[in-house]
Amino acid sequence: MERGFHVYAINPKQLDRFRDRFSPAGAKDDSRDAMVLADALRTDAHCFRPLLTLDPLLVELREWSRILDELHHDHTRLGHRVRELLWRYYPQLLEVSQDIAAPWFLALWRLVPTPAKVARVHEATIARLLKRYRSRRLHGRQVLEMLRTIPVPVAAGTVAAATGQLETVAARLDLVNYQIASAELQLDRLTVALSVPVEPSGPQLGEQRDVAILRTLPGVGRIVLATLLAEASDALRRRDYHALRCLSGVAPITKRSGKKREVLMRQAVQGRLRNAVDHWARVAVQHDPRSREKYAALRARGHGHARALRSVADWLIAVACKMLVSQTAFDPSLARRAD
Repeated sequence: MERGFHVYAINPKQLDRFRDRFSPAGAKDDSRDAMVLADALRTDAHCFRPLLTLDPLLVELREWSRILDELHHDHTRLGHRVRELLWRYYPQLLEVSQDIAAPWFLALWRLVPTPAKVARVHEATIARLLKRYRSRRLHGRQVLEMLRTIPVPVAAGTVAAATGQLETVAARLDLVNYQIASAELQLDRLTVALSVPVEPSGPQLGEQRDVAILRTLPGVGRIVLATLLAEASDALRRRDYHALRCLSGVAPITKRSGKKREVLMRQAVQGRLRNAVDHWARVAVQHDPRSREKYAALRARGHGHARALRSVADWLIAVACKMLVSQTAFDPSLARRAD
C-alpha cells in the first residue's frame, strides 16, 4: 500500500468458492489460486473491499486500546488470586468490598494484613485511608466492625504463607493499576487529538469529526469509543451499517431451506468489538430511556437478556450511522426515527 499497490480484503471462504469455478475436484495449487483471485477481482470487484491507509493516530489508538484490554485481563486474573488467598485465612476482609484489586483495597490490606493486627488499629486510621483514596461508600467504623468479626481458625503457618504470597501478587497489581491509569490517559489524549478540527484539505477530516459525534451517543465512554475507532475504522469511514452489525455480532444468521427456517447468533465476529458493543448497549439501557423501552419490550416478548441487548445494540449502530451520514450529534427526539 505504501508503494502504490491496491490491496483488497478477501475471506478465505470466498477464495474456496471462487476456486470451484475452475476446478470442482478440490485440487489446491498456488498458481491456480493466483489466477482465481485475479479473475475474481476482474469479474466480481463488488465482492471485495479495498483497504485504505489508516491515520497514524488511529494506528496508535488501536495499539493502546488493545494494551488496555490486555491489562484489564491481567487485573482480573490477579484479582482472582487475591480473592483465593484471602479466602484461605482472612474472609472477613472480602466482606468490605467486591473490588479487591483496587488500589485502596490493597492499601487497606497492607494496613491490616492479618486478623491479629485488626485489634490494634484505630478507627481514625482507617478513616484517613478511606479519605485519601476518596472512598465515600464506607466509613471507618463500618470497616472496623466487619474486620473484627471472629476470625477463621487456620493451621499453623497458613497466615504467614498466604501473606507472603499476597505481597508478591499485590506488588504486581500495583504495577498493573498504574499501567491501566497510564493507558487510559493515552486513550484520552489520542481521542482528543482525533477530535481536533483540521484543514478542509486534510484526508482524515471525516474521521476526526466522527469522534465528536460518537461521543454524544448514550453509553459511549472512553473504552467503547476507542474500540469503535480502532477495530471498525474502515466501516465507520464508509458509514457501512451492515458491516458494523456483522463485525460486532448483532446481525443474526438466518438459514432457510424449504419450510425450515433457523435464526442463529453470529459467531464469526471481531471479539473486542463484540464486547465493546455489548457494553455499549448495556450502559445505554441503564441511562437512555429509549434504549430502556426497547429492551423492556423485547424481554416482554420472551427474548433473553443477551438477545435483547443485541437488538438494542443493532438499533444504536443504526442511529450512529445516520448521525455520521448527516454529521449531527445525538438527539433523543430524532433517534426514534431510526426505528
